[in-house]
Amino acid sequence: MFMTPDNRRRHARPNSSVVISLIGIVVALFTVTPAALPAQSLTGSSRSLDRQNRVAIQHDYTYITTPAQVKRFVSAGYLVRVPGNRDYRLHGVAYPYAREEVALFLTRLGSQYRSACGEQLVVTSLTRPRTRQPRNASDRSVHPTGMAMDLRRPNNSSCRAWLESVLLHLEGAGALEATRERRPPHYHVALFPKQYGAYVETRLANAEDTQYFVRSGDSLWKIAKKHGTTVAQLRSANDLRGSRIYAGQVLTVPSR
Repeated sequence: MFMTPDNRRRHARPNSSVVISLIGIVVALFTVTPAALPAQSLTGSSRSLDRQNRVAIQHDYTYITTPAQVKRFVSAGYLVRVPGNRDYRLHGVAYPYAREEVALFLTRLGSQYRSACGEQLVVTSLTRPRTRQPRNASDRSVHPTGMAMDLRRPNNSSCRAWLESVLLHLEGAGALEATRERRPPHYHVALFPKQYGAYVETRLANAEDTQYFVRSGDSLWKIAKKHGTTVAQLRSANDLRGSRIYAGQVLTVPSR
């Protein structure tokens, strides 16, 4: 069956005591009203899959079928390249593309994880067309929509506890669904783009300097003009050597 594109465009090991302290900091950052939280776990369930697919439908996302469709969605701007950086890396990822909010999520989580654990977060899967799903994948997987990713489970128990605490709190905030998988050991994370985008904007609104979420079609010149600053100031504030930026990146816009 031929699938049409989306109808919309929005489409050295750490010291244990240090890690425990950082977990407390992260928990505070992700705290929401306890009464609003359902019981959270990483065990996965049929209800979790229902929720993931319901969000995909609400976002009007297409379930991509073939590798050729992945290329078309990238060309149309529905999916962005996820390049990796000093904080997170891709390992064995056949299709390094995802929704732009997934790129934002990995940029933020990777930075926090590296600060806590002193190592890179490892991403093992992103968008997967239906014809390239592994044999053990659920037929209701949302990987074909570009809103899901797999994260390698850390060997270090303290880092594992840190990562799980963050995933659980973001799940409680309604920004994602996460499942601990055994074969191979990893975390399946289905990000809810609009919900996560709103969550991040709320967090960034409290920052002293403006934090800007780069979207497809942006350039340093456009961002500088919009915020009343200069390209040179943007480069300096973000340690950029050139003008290349990518969708999902978070830039600091210096205060006036």
